[in-house]
Amino acid sequence: MANSQRSSSLVDPRNGFCKANSTFYSKRKPLALPSNDSLDVTTFISSQTHRGTTAFIDAATDHRISFSDLWRAVDRVANCLHQDVGIQRGDVVLVLSPNSISIPIVCLSVMSLGAVVTTANPLNTASEISRQIADSNPKLAFTTLELASKLASSGISILLERVVDTLRAPGGLKVVGILSEMMKKEPRGQEVIRNRVNKDDTAILLYSSGTTGRSKGVNSSHGNLIAHVARYIAEPFEQPQQTFICTVPLFHTFGLLNFVLATLALGSTVVILPRFDLGEMMAAAEKYRATTLILVPPVLVTMINRADEIMAKYDVSFLRTVRCGGAPLSKEVTEGSFSRFSGGESEVRCGGVVVMGLNQTGELWLKGPSIAKGYFRNEEEIITSKGWLKTGDLCYIDDDGFLFIVDRLKELIKYKGYQVPPAELEALLLNHPDILDAAVIPFPDKEVGQFPMAYVTRKPESNLCEKKVIDFISKQVAPYKKIRKVAFIDSIPKTPSGKTLRKDLIKFAISKL
Repeated sequence: MANSQRSSSLVDPRNGFCKANSTFYSKRKPLALPSNDSLDVTTFISSQTHRGTTAFIDAATDHRISFSDLWRAVDRVANCLHQDVGIQRGDVVLVLSPNSISIPIVCLSVMSLGAVVTTANPLNTASEISRQIADSNPKLAFTTLELASKLASSGISILLERVVDTLRAPGGLKVVGILSEMMKKEPRGQEVIRNRVNKDDTAILLYSSGTTGRSKGVNSSHGNLIAHVARYIAEPFEQPQQTFICTVPLFHTFGLLNFVLATLALGSTVVILPRFDLGEMMAAAEKYRATTLILVPPVLVTMINRADEIMAKYDVSFLRTVRCGGAPLSKEVTEGSFSRFSGGESEVRCGGVVVMGLNQTGELWLKGPSIAKGYFRNEEEIITSKGWLKTGDLCYIDDDGFLFIVDRLKELIKYKGYQVPPAELEALLLNHPDILDAAVIPFPDKEVGQFPMAYVTRKPESNLCEKKVIDFISKQVAPYKKIRKVAFIDSIPKTPSGKTLRKDLIKFAISKL
């Protein structure tokens, strides 16, 4: 995909394909981006005009925060972080928290200072989080008392969500502030002049799933985020002032970009659930008259399978849009959702373009103002010298310009929308004293999409069993990364250069179904 200058006479208006350079160009109009280079994404969003009233609702407590109260809280927290804690432009702040209204306030405050937000999955183990801390070197961590123990070994200063007995902070962690108190603190004296933020400054540092090994930090600048929000404003999937149900994790790029940033600019209301639960999600959709659901494919499959029960128990007449992504979505599931829930006209909308000819499969490369800067400490790895982002997705584009993602070059396992890197699990397996070799593959499952399955070669005379392998891994990883099936094999198939033939193992596993 590209947004660069090109001769319109060479581009097919139907699908955006230019035969001269074998590039697909977006059929959307170029974005009118702000010309001011000294602009942070928080200021850009807060300056948008709309008629929205309620910004966020906590579904668990029914606590609401209006747009005016939100921006007042963001400004107060930013002042406290700057004056009392010493957060400056370029400092990194870690967010380790379950979904809550607090996350948008913290993230927007941090970015307004020119500091960098990095997030961690609260389900991750302490060792997994410590590796991210070692790489990103945060100056401060925002967390809850329940999760603070996972930071105990880091020695990092923490900002807690609410008032607690500071003596209870685990591991001698230093509590430097309470978010709920910062939100109420009136500015004192003359306003302190903050460092000027540049659009090229890094705003967020989010970590990949680690397809080929350890996860890597991906830098996105304020300019990248502003372009993402600007596109949302220019061509929203939904009309302004809609009500969204958010069950996707806010630590993930999809949740952060959409529910912390883009929807605010439209004046929409986001109802935040702490975690996904189908019953709680549908109850919230009914209670708050939700117009939009954001789902991963396994959830949509469950909804289709339980459609009669859902329709009988909940009023979903206000629902207008279901957005689904994060894992493969079959044609059967898409059509099934229409037939079970649609009350009339239905539409599938897709976005994006690929580098190849029409109906030819190749790797998706992207280029545009919202594309991330690259990997932290290694921007060249995924960004070409000409600014193309290599996604690792295998795709094709049809005659109408619709993009279809068909596979991954690097074989991530998609479990309930979570991405699980096989290489990480393989490295752990090889630490077991009874395992000679191992390979991890995605095993298909109707309920969760895929789950990690391990092929293991035991050392001679070992009596290692499936349960022991599963237990060995489950103690070291987050729940979604657990191995759920093990098969023993004499040797792991590999190429002459020693690379695991994972696709051969996948075919073999499927043949046994």
